[in-house]
Amino acid sequence: MALYFLDSEKLIKSISGKETNMRKNKHGAGFTMIELIMVMIILGILAAVAIPRYTATVAQSEAAAEDAVIASIRAGLGSYATEKLIENGRPSWPADPFMGLETKPAGWANTDANAANDGQWRYNQSTDNITHMRNNASLHHWDYVQGTGSDNDPNNDAVGTLGARESGVGS
Repeated sequence: MALYFLDSEKLIKSISGKETNMRKNKHGAGFTMIELIMVMIILGILAAVAIPRYTATVAQSEAAAEDAVIASIRAGLGSYATEKLIENGRPSWPADPFMGLETKPAGWANTDANAANDGQWRYNQSTDNITHMRNNASLHHWDYVQGTGSDNDPNNDAVGTLGARESGVGS
């Protein structure tokens, strides 16, 4: 007994016992306009949330990197003062705070000016400020006072001071 099937759908139905749709979609396999608009709306919402968080994270990381450089400057100045104490009996700091470091930070140059480009570190002798230019072109400074290196100083700043971070150029 031979069975002849003329339609492939009937053949699959008879073998599996299930209806199947073997026909191709007449309009192709693309996205509808509504689906594309919904994806664009979702991407817009994600961007609106992510971009401010990203910029805040970048600013926090730059501030942390600045804190690390300033901490190394403070440590270098402490070592420098100890060396001077051993040499001549008085602790003192150098005229340029970067001279107290064995390894200078990336972006440092021995230039008497404010930082002017991304990532630069400079010491401005006329304002006694350490300056750093962030990647977003904002300038930050730390006030530096060398100290007199003298026991006869009425202000008792024989060893200098290094101030906190401030925005802008400083005076």
